[in-house]
Amino acid sequence: MTSIENHQLKGITVKNVVVTIASTASIVAYVMTTYFDLKTDIQSIKSAQETETRVNNVRIRILESEVALLQKEINDINLRGKSTAVPSLTAANTNAPALLSVVNKQQSP
Repeated sequence: MTSIENHQLKGITVKNVVVTIASTASIVAYVMTTYFDLKTDIQSIKSAQETETRVNNVRIRILESEVALLQKEINDINLRGKSTAVPSLTAANTNAPALLSVVNKQQSP
């Protein structure tokens, strides 16, 4: 008698069926493992990108508020400069010796 692995049913042996099923199962397991690994990687990348986007949005809001504050200060300085006349330098309102000599040279002619 021959073993069950060598019996044939219209050209198909039990050994071929077992090999085919085992190969298919290993391929399916590999594909599923790869799929779930990629799915996990994609979710972690998506989470990291969302976090980075939130941080960037906060930074942009802070920068925009700082720019608005600086623009307001510039406008205030410009308005103060236009409303008051610039006083001329004299020896009385200058304490630095280098500036004093420049003022004296300008006033001498």
